[in-house]
Amino acid sequence: METSEAARRWARTWATAWPVKDIDAIVALQAEEGDHWASMFRPYRGRAGLRTYVTECFGEETRPAETWFAEPQVDGVTAAVEYWAVIYVADEPTTISGCTVLRFDESGLVAESRDYSHVKDGRQLPPEGLFD
Repeated sequence: METSEAARRWARTWATAWPVKDIDAIVALQAEEGDHWASMFRPYRGRAGLRTYVTECFGEETRPAETWFAEPQVDGVTAAVEYWAVIYVADEPTTISGCTVLRFDESGLVAESRDYSHVKDGRQLPPEGLFD
């Protein structure tokens, strides 16, 4: 699978699966042994690790998230995808602005992802034109 196609599929899936907490759809994007680095100090290994991470995160959210994902920037088997989300923990909004760097295997599954993000209290909408 082409990297650009895999990256767009990844972004589309996260954009639609996050608000409805569709853990299976997100985990299905990961290679069986693929690593997800949500923190640079602790990787989540394989699909089981990603499932643990997403389950923990979604378990804290009390309302559907609002999500925005940009067109992936692709170079070889690697892509970077900017995103913006407003999540609600105990019904209080928190804004996350970030970028995920993804490396795909030959079948288009995520072999490695590294997520970098900034968090701010409150509901902050993305800047005009950022996710058009």
